Amino acid sequence: MSDPMRPPASPRPPQAASLRSDPPRPRASLRTAVVWEVLKDALDRRVKATAGDGPGGLEVLDTGGGSGNFAVPVARLGHRVTVVDPSPNALFALERRAAEAGVADRVRGVQGDVHGLFDVVERGGYDAVLCHGVLEYVDDPAEGVRNVVGALRPDGVLSLLAAGLGGAVIARALAGHFTEAHRALADPAGRWGEGDPVPRRFTADQLTDLVEGAGLRVAGVHGVRVFADLVPGVLVDTEPGALEALLKLEAAAAELSAFHSVATQLHVLGETPEASGA
Repeated sequence: MSDPMRPPASPRPPQAASLRSDPPRPRASLRTAVVWEVLKDALDRRVKATAGDGPGGLEVLDTGGGSGNFAVPVARLGHRVTVVDPSPNALFALERRAAEAGVADRVRGVQGDVHGLFDVVERGGYDAVLCHGVLEYVDDPAEGVRNVVGALRPDGVLSLLAAGLGGAVIARALAGHFTEAHRALADPAGRWGEGDPVPRRFTADQLTDLVEGAGLRVAGVHGVRVFADLVPGVLVDTEPGALEALLKLEAAAAELSAFHSVATQLHVLGETPEASGA
């Protein structure tokens, strides 16, 4: 999926210093910091586990990676990233972005989607797969997860990010749209009405069931944008220290299951049995 379709996804709690470092844009960090820290930690652990098994860096697949919000920072870490996205415009933006970041030699974009994934990439060829903002839009989420898991090597990791049901319900209610909030709560797909731009939302249990059903062990579940979408932007932009304090709060709440039910997005880290040592 290209970026317009996706909201702008650790075994250990992220630290404030690293939350400030990636990505560089202050407001963007509210939306991506928790996922970035989980992902970076997982990649670092895979590098240590595979040391000496080949050329430096991992092979990473980013399904629905769009213009490279995660692919380019991952490439900056020294990994090789293949981005699969159905949008030619997004892939063009990815190429330009990678070139500007000096990682064009480590980023490759190919046109395709998760259901036809193995028409364009190798099965079982990747150390890590990112599936961020994709499951909301596919016809069969279970098949989509099975496909991305099929792209993993025997000791691979999956980073899965999808829209959360509870966050949408709360957002509609706080906006005064109580009927829509109730409809989202009762709707099997978590939609609040015909005008809802998101075709499907998930609970944490639904996502973990999908990951486990595809044969992976769930290594972590994280609530993303628990508070960020509820705080007035003017407060974050103008109040001294507000951004950093909010980042710390998001990091502290991310792994607490009590907050998963109200997060705008949910992130699940999955590991193959070999990667988890099972």
